[in-house]
Amino acid sequence: MSQDAAAATASGSAPATATASASTTAAAAGVNRRAEPQILGITASGTPPVTELRNVNANSASRIDRGNRNGNGALMPPPPPPSQLYPVYNNTQRLRLNPVADHQPDNYEDLPLEFSPLLFSSLERYLPPSLLNSSREAKVNYMREILQRYSTDSDRTRVQKHREYRQKIISNYQPLHRDLYTMHATNFFVPSFLNAVSENTEQSFRNIMREPSPGIFAFEMLQPRFCEMLLAEVENFEKWVHETKFRIMRPNTMNRYGAVLDDFGLETMLDKLMEEFVRPMSRVFFPEVGGSSLDTHHGFVVEYGMERDVDLGFHVDDSEVTLNVCLGKQFSGGELFFRGVRCEKHVNTETQPHESFDYSHVPGCAILHRGRHRHGARATTSGNRINLLLWCRSSTFRELRKYHKDCSSWCAECQKEKRERQRLSVQATRLELLRREARETAA
Repeated sequence: MSQDAAAATASGSAPATATASASTTAAAAGVNRRAEPQILGITASGTPPVTELRNVNANSASRIDRGNRNGNGALMPPPPPPSQLYPVYNNTQRLRLNPVADHQPDNYEDLPLEFSPLLFSSLERYLPPSLLNSSREAKVNYMREILQRYSTDSDRTRVQKHREYRQKIISNYQPLHRDLYTMHATNFFVPSFLNAVSENTEQSFRNIMREPSPGIFAFEMLQPRFCEMLLAEVENFEKWVHETKFRIMRPNTMNRYGAVLDDFGLETMLDKLMEEFVRPMSRVFFPEVGGSSLDTHHGFVVEYGMERDVDLGFHVDDSEVTLNVCLGKQFSGGELFFRGVRCEKHVNTETQPHESFDYSHVPGCAILHRGRHRHGARATTSGNRINLLLWCRSSTFRELRKYHKDCSSWCAECQKEKRERQRLSVQATRLELLRREARETAA
């Protein structure tokens, strides 16, 4: 166990239990490399226990057999393949390396797509020149073909099942505050935050923020009324879950309490929150980790206190950028502790003294940080604390990371290794020059 994990344990934050996909090293060090969303015991990566996987496959097969027959026992025709809905064209042109910043992409929310509509809008900025101003149908065809190359059948099946799960909730759950489900910025955010986003400059953001530790930005964000409404909505949803005995997906593998806001209708509003408010800030402060190309999110609330989660172990988020806002209520403790930014290779390395920072929550106030910034939450010693979290992700950055392994622009350990390589290179060059000078003198 690393010193940081031991410190986390001593302070009341138990080391995170590693997921099935985490390495034994991560488990030993108490760092959960990915706190993955969890659906009925199956992680989002699609890796349930082997016995459970067998049961799922067997049940799925029997359901498919029954689903292909009508009431008279005759076989029903299978649904048309996606290519009949959106014809696939030969893809011979490459995407741009850099997006067209001033291009206004189409809206794809009204189409029955296999992937997030926001993902299509984001990817559109990378289309080759000959397609950039083509019809929406032509662009959809091109982008679908690209996305399908990187999406396995199991991925698409999982997405479809999750879509059906969400639809079942949305069809039956009656919202308490419908105003929450559409972005009303002037009713949600404090004026100082709105003004900063409207100006959309680094200086305007820094005017409302403080950076108590490198890469951690704290600022006032939400109006008290919005916090009250969202807390009431979550409470109403949990009441519905209890009354209907509906099994819901918890936010991630580390939190036993809380709710995924996207699952009961708030996805569109949170998309707007990411696209219009988080992404402008991330473009300024986190460009090296895809801050300017955030295109998907995972939005949820977590609950701490009596008969809830008490603390949260040492971990990194499954995000490029994380927004964390305290909604309330009355509580003591629950401070976040940060321990430096690390890439996957160095996630278990020791913390340097200057990387340690503790943050105390204030209702309505937010912090913004890289998802790879290692952190945890100390015990909430009294009362109840509820936080809104938005894990913002960039599909472009994640794809580039497969080929570009240098993380020295943001990982502290990679930076240290790079400096050491440079030092050794300079030292070797100096020695070679001295040898050359000695040979010339001897000659």
